[in-house]
Amino acid sequence: MQTEGHGAADGEHAYALHRGVSSRQVCYVVSNELAKVSSLLPSNRNRSLLVHTLVKAFGLLSPPTNAAKGDECAVKPLRPAPADFKELSAYHDKDYLQYILSRDVSIYDGGPNNAEYGLEEDCPDFPHMAEYIRLVAGASLTAARALRHGHADIAICWDGGRHHAQKARASGFCYIADCVLAILLLKKPIPATPGTPVIKPRVMYLDLDLHFSDGVSQAFYSASPARSATPQVLTFSIHHSAPGFFPSSELSSLPNTSSPAFDPFTLSLPLERGASNATFARIWPIVQRVKDVFEPDFVVVQCGADGLAGDPYATWNWALGGEGGLGWYVDRICGWGCKTLLLGGGGYNSPNVARAWTYLTSVALGRPLSLEADIPDHGTFPLYAPSFTLDVPPGHTQDQNTEEYLQHVENVFAQVVESIVYRKTHQS
Repeated sequence: MQTEGHGAADGEHAYALHRGVSSRQVCYVVSNELAKVSSLLPSNRNRSLLVHTLVKAFGLLSPPTNAAKGDECAVKPLRPAPADFKELSAYHDKDYLQYILSRDVSIYDGGPNNAEYGLEEDCPDFPHMAEYIRLVAGASLTAARALRHGHADIAICWDGGRHHAQKARASGFCYIADCVLAILLLKKPIPATPGTPVIKPRVMYLDLDLHFSDGVSQAFYSASPARSATPQVLTFSIHHSAPGFFPSSELSSLPNTSSPAFDPFTLSLPLERGASNATFARIWPIVQRVKDVFEPDFVVVQCGADGLAGDPYATWNWALGGEGGLGWYVDRICGWGCKTLLLGGGGYNSPNVARAWTYLTSVALGRPLSLEADIPDHGTFPLYAPSFTLDVPPGHTQDQNTEEYLQHVENVFAQVVESIVYRKTHQS
């Protein structure tokens, strides 16, 4: 965190030291209203209900019955408060907000300004859209406040993670930039106490979705290397990028450290088709090194599940378990000791998304479920056919990330790390 130096805070906003898994405090944002309205999202119908139902069916929102007193990871369900207009306008254009929050879409009749605000094609009007926007943004802000105020070490909001939404436009199934709003809240200065300087926390945003985090990356990107201070926010998106693959963005390619537009705090690592556990394990040291040199106080992780094997996009071949798997990544991130916000995101095989986020919840709690565990008998049990187990194993797609390409990526990010260190050393 940035001060006139880099110190610690006291009082309500104190940053607790990492206390280890056995005493890790975890908040899980959920309510019936949030699950119901999120399940109306046209791109992910009923997914939210499926996720929260499976998490509950595995008993993850209750303390383990066999844990010794004082030796269990506590979990606290948090009911989200809907975001108000002022909170939403911390980032979004007010005209955009007034339009989308006033839409009466009991029928799908379009609107005079729908195209201007992106409410077409992949982001159509839908019933209760305004309620959805307020609740999803409010859910991510509720999770961020729990971290900021010291009530949690890890906060989980699976209905958040809408990383394509723009300042004044819906995009890519995303109507509200909850990730950006949460980051803006986390980076707010911590009020000074007598004898201590104001603290400016650093926030690292790590996006694991198949698609580039254009909405978040653009929100914090700057092509002005002569800025006087090190930015408080670093965004790092690991994604697939190819001609014609959504989204189209100049920021989605591998960093060009010699370009005048290069920003070492807006990072992109594109992977080729078939990216597997082996590729993700290979690039993990890059993620670790970026984190180490940036020294974040908060980490926000977008855990999109559309890169997992079995997703309709059928682009990557990532697995949930195993070295280099999605669960392996989240376990290591939670072990960093930073205050961590886990968000949802993409994922269009809803039973597999429910499997993944249920497993990640157990990882965050420090009591990971067995991937061979049987799906408990509950209302949506039949949807988990044919395996009826928790695992999302890899498929048979060939990993096209060659040794030559991955070596190039490592060389590029060695230069990126040097640039981050230089900026911190000379412009803090």
